[in-house]
Amino acid sequence: MRRYRLLVALLLQCLGLMLIVAPAGAQNRNHIAAELIAADVARPGEELTLALLFHPEPGWHGYWSNPGDAGYGMRLDWQMPEGWRAGGPEYPVPQTLLISGLMNHVYERDYAVLVPVTVPQGASGIAPIEVKADWLACTDKICVPESATLTLRVKVGGDTIRDARFDAWRAALPPPLSSAAKFELTEGGLRIAVPLPASLGVEDPHVFVDQQRLVDYAGVQTFAREGDWLVAELPRDGTAQDTGAVSGILKLDQTGAGVRFVAQPGDVPAGGTPLGGGSGLMASLPVLLALALLGGLILNVMPCVFPILSLKALSLARAGESEAEARREGLAYTAGVILAALALGGMLLVLRAGGSEIGWAFQLQEPGVVIALLALAVAITANLAGLYELPSLSFTRSGGRSSAFATGLLAAFVATPCTGPFMAAAMGAALLLPWWQGLLLFAALGFGLALPFLALGFVPPLRRMLPRPGKWMETFRRLLAIPMGLTALALLWLAWRLGGPGFAALGLLAAGALVALLIGLRRGARTVALASLIAASLVIVLLPWTYAPPAAQEQGVLPAVPYSEAALAEARASGKPVFVWFTADWCLTCKVNEQVAIERDATRDAFANAGVVAMRGDWTRRDPEITRFLTAHGVAGVPLYIWYDAEGGEQTLPQVLTPDTLTSLAEGA
Repeated sequence: MRRYRLLVALLLQCLGLMLIVAPAGAQNRNHIAAELIAADVARPGEELTLALLFHPEPGWHGYWSNPGDAGYGMRLDWQMPEGWRAGGPEYPVPQTLLISGLMNHVYERDYAVLVPVTVPQGASGIAPIEVKADWLACTDKICVPESATLTLRVKVGGDTIRDARFDAWRAALPPPLSSAAKFELTEGGLRIAVPLPASLGVEDPHVFVDQQRLVDYAGVQTFAREGDWLVAELPRDGTAQDTGAVSGILKLDQTGAGVRFVAQPGDVPAGGTPLGGGSGLMASLPVLLALALLGGLILNVMPCVFPILSLKALSLARAGESEAEARREGLAYTAGVILAALALGGMLLVLRAGGSEIGWAFQLQEPGVVIALLALAVAITANLAGLYELPSLSFTRSGGRSSAFATGLLAAFVATPCTGPFMAAAMGAALLLPWWQGLLLFAALGFGLALPFLALGFVPPLRRMLPRPGKWMETFRRLLAIPMGLTALALLWLAWRLGGPGFAALGLLAAGALVALLIGLRRGARTVALASLIAASLVIVLLPWTYAPPAAQEQGVLPAVPYSEAALAEARASGKPVFVWFTADWCLTCKVNEQVAIERDATRDAFANAGVVAMRGDWTRRDPEITRFLTAHGVAGVPLYIWYDAEGGEQTLPQVLTPDTLTSLAEGA
């Protein structure tokens, strides 16, 4: 059978060569149309990304760099100005196509191959770029060699002309794993161990190997889980030779998600739990649901949720009035929490499917959302302080189901900035699972967040532990204006960090105008309400003009290098221990950890003595490189802490650090 497949492959190759030398008139047009596109204007000394965008006709397909048993990969011949240099092409995750026992690695729909181009320091004007591209276009019955000479005139410098399609094309590229995989060659197979968190479910995996004729492409691939390693066994090709390294793509599921790995010779774990036919994913789905539930439950006591606990306290106190009313409020609150979690999770999945490289709490990376939350926090603070009364926020007078539902919505929305224990793995998996399973995880997270309030509504002994409602609640409500006011101050600080002092000041004015509008409406002062509405509208119009984000991150107590994929690779190659942490100004858990364990004189001194390279990834604003790193490590948000020892070993640290966590690691190094 193997000889038969080789013979068929040779016949197809010969047919391809015959078609190459066929008269030009035999082919009038390409079955796979191609375009050459630039992501932006070129900037001297920086990297410019070009895209080769291919459009296969229905029934036709193109090939990955390693085409498999038949076909050949794309060939590119670049003509560029002096000093310009094109890097290697970067492909999205391919599909498998089995025809007559031959395995092909193909693309059956539109796909983009990205090419990084180095722009020299002295570049200027308009740069002409030309590429002669040759590729093979096939159906399941015929193959046709095709080619095109594509040209592009790239402007150097000037205003940004960013092509938004590149977001989707970059998102389709498999993110590189920061830790090396391991492989070993046996007499009849290739065994590869890929570092992948055990909590990350994998459905229908497949390994695409860069090296030609190393494995039997049509052979059965088997997979097993051994802790945080995914072990793949691939049958070897009969002509395979020993190789110094093995690289390629691990496809995770049918949605096109995958990761790029580089494997070095090493000991591959034996045994493990076999995967296959999607059973591995379904076996892990209940575990992931349990993790999401526990993560949501723990969010009730995480620092990032503390302000909203103040709002829930008054609703819980009211629950003692009537058993029926307590149950209705518990259900209404739960519905609000789960609906908000599903809405945020669904939006996240839709945006990622559209190519946006974003993660959990993505809404707090948007300046407009932060200003809206600031206005809401100021309005709630004024409401709790007794300046006015809104039915949907009246927790002590005319509340009820609508109040509980609104509180649930707000609780889930404000609870999203940070990931707590158990939650990170579940949310990371939700971004890679099929959409309906991802939504199940978001719903489980919301249910966990709502569970304490729901339990109080349905378990009378728990309700009896609450104090009886009374006049004290009015005083207590005014006291709760203090933590809510502190939340507003935190959002004001975040607005300043995102958009500068002028942006934050106008945001505060907008919040003040909103409060004045609400007071005017509740007290029947139409003139005040109208003036406030006009002022708020004017401020909102002016907000974009004042947006001026800081140019660079500030240096803290611990001297840190800004994170980038290149900087991390260089630091790890230095032979020194490396500590990299990912944070955001809107993540309260991150800030607590930084004060407790990272930004300390003791940590700085221990790192200096051990020669540790500290690296900080700031995810306050969107950063595709950081998003890819988080995704590759199976998490959806911050904080994330990684320790690399001098030998290259990787350790993911807990999300809650103690004062001795980092100093102990440094001393051990």
